[in-house]
Amino acid sequence: ADFDAKKKRKVAEIYQALNSDPIDVAALRRMAISEGGLLTDEIRCKVWPKLLSVNTDDLPPLPAGKELREDSKDYQQVLLDVRRSLRRFPPGMPDDQREGLQEELIDIILHVLKRNPQLHYYQGYHDIVVTFLLVVGDRLATALVEKLSTHHLRDFMDPTMDNTKHILNYLMPIIDQVNPEVHDFMQSAEVGTIFALSWLITWFGHVLSDFRHVVRLYDFFLACHPLMPIYFAAVIVLHREQEVLDCECDMASVHHLLSQIPQDLPYESLISKAGDLFVQFPPSELAKEAAQQQAERTAASTFKDFELASVQQRPDTVLRQRFRERLRGEERLRGEERTKSILTKPRTNRFVKLAVMGLTVALGAAALAVVKSALEWAPKFELQIFP
Repeated sequence: ADFDAKKKRKVAEIYQALNSDPIDVAALRRMAISEGGLLTDEIRCKVWPKLLSVNTDDLPPLPAGKELREDSKDYQQVLLDVRRSLRRFPPGMPDDQREGLQEELIDIILHVLKRNPQLHYYQGYHDIVVTFLLVVGDRLATALVEKLSTHHLRDFMDPTMDNTKHILNYLMPIIDQVNPEVHDFMQSAEVGTIFALSWLITWFGHVLSDFRHVVRLYDFFLACHPLMPIYFAAVIVLHREQEVLDCECDMASVHHLLSQIPQDLPYESLISKAGDLFVQFPPSELAKEAAQQQAERTAASTFKDFELASVQQRPDTVLRQRFRERLRGEERLRGEERTKSILTKPRTNRFVKLAVMGLTVALGAAALAVVKSALEWAPKFELQIFP
């Protein structure tokens, strides 16, 4: 009964945020992150567009599928992937209903690709699109997926995998900060990070069999910084610390263990831990430092570049800047007898296992910080995406 009361209260708070003028997007972000996420698909239909700043009043009609299919170079591949996507539909759904949805799925994907020729289809993209289709229906899904594809998913839709690999490279440093032992074991096993590729590029839609868990994660990712899925991937590995350390220390064994994702993960506590880690080791600080440095170097010329980078909101740009900052910081440290520099974090916390503030986070402390850092992350971007 207590749970029901809490749920009722949360539903009321969500509607209050939706009905306030202007809409309280920060509150909606907090609700999407905090325990239970957005609770129902009916609420998701109303809140997801707000989180992505998509105007639902004038959604364009979907074009007829026939000409889309004739024109598209990706049609054959999309068709194959969608045909293979049976298990992404609720078990027990009548065949004709599922087949109708699969046709809609193909049309949405081809429509977004046609309108954005700079985007390249990748295998796994359909796993993200089908989640939106099942929750919000085809017209709204098309608008949301298009916004997402030009922002959060942008790096995965490049002609090459370079930026995606670069984001994956971020997994080990996060693990290293929290648990050097697991990090060193994985390095010795030379397992790499490819086991997490399908997690990252499908927002876990491809690997989790329970649809409720998938949409709960989408609530979280839509409300957060675009790099949050890699923090969540790190948290899953850290959660399995004992299994990893008990494994044979070779690539095949560790890769096999990690690529089989357990289906009974404690999602709520992992979500709060990912939020914590993001707050403790945020990419956002570094974007701010990069912006500051650029402003010092010249005034107008480089500022334009930064503006463009933030409007694209490509996670990869932030990471590259972060890496450059760290190198510069380390060079400077050698010169200054290792006095603490603002640019590099003291590494002491590496050896202290992070105490997880589980409860406070469930109540939203990290949720707030995540929201704040997502907003601070790029002032220019804020105007465009966060109403």
